[in-house]
Amino acid sequence: MASLKELKGRINSVKSTQKITKAKQMVAAAKLRKAQSAAEAARPYAERLAEVMASLAAKVSGDDAPKLLAGNGNDQKHLLVVVNTDKGLCGGLNANLVKAAKAKARELMAAGKTVEFYLVGKKGRAPIKRDYEKQIAAQFDTSNVRTPGFEEAEAISAELIEMFESAKFDVAHLVYPIFQSALAQDPTVQQLIPVPAPASAADTGAVVEYEPGEEEILAELLPRYVKTQLFGALLEREASEQGASMTAMDNATRNAGDLISKLTIQYNRSRQAAITTELVEIIAGAEAL
Repeated sequence: MASLKELKGRINSVKSTQKITKAKQMVAAAKLRKAQSAAEAARPYAERLAEVMASLAAKVSGDDAPKLLAGNGNDQKHLLVVVNTDKGLCGGLNANLVKAAKAKARELMAAGKTVEFYLVGKKGRAPIKRDYEKQIAAQFDTSNVRTPGFEEAEAISAELIEMFESAKFDVAHLVYPIFQSALAQDPTVQQLIPVPAPASAADTGAVVEYEPGEEEILAELLPRYVKTQLFGALLEREASEQGASMTAMDNATRNAGDLISKLTIQYNRSRQAAITTELVEIIAGAEAL
């Protein structure tokens, strides 16, 4: 049985931990609103861009279609772009992303495809490397910036497009979380390159003529679409990280409070038992005299 000194030390230690988790919870809550607003503001732009692409892609086919839309004719080499966080203490967010990436990798390999990984963020590297150490194609570090933004998305996009044009992969899939709420961040896997043909735009009956031609516009628009998807993924990651961190720290603070209560009860019982033992010894000694 632990001594009174040990119990008191444990109580003080848990109280110190509780102060830290409470502080991190408040920081995450303060950052969440801004990150959530940025993620939600980017979604309409991505949707509208997809509608414009649908209108253009419907008018382009065959050899006239840009490579980023039509692909290179192969479907053997696949690249999984996994967007993880750079910091921990955010519950099961990174574990769920890694789980989704591994499930997609197993599915592709079961179909006879070659799979490699492009890792964004630090926290997903170790668990993926444990199973796929020789299949890590590249890594992109976002820990040197306070909040990853369009510059980072542009750098990742440029590297991915260069790898695609160099035939280092045939198809790229983006694995990232979609922020729903502080309690829910859904891991999502979607094709990034070649850009999946968007659903046909609604027919409004209007005749639209493009200047320059559709092919030239798509050649400029497709790389921007890839950047936009990566930028949106980074924004969703930031909002998901803050939401998951706030929830995890709130749970940790509550658990610390419960543990403090249990340890305090144990301490009081041990203290009462020690006092009772001392009183019995004093009374017994007095009666012996």
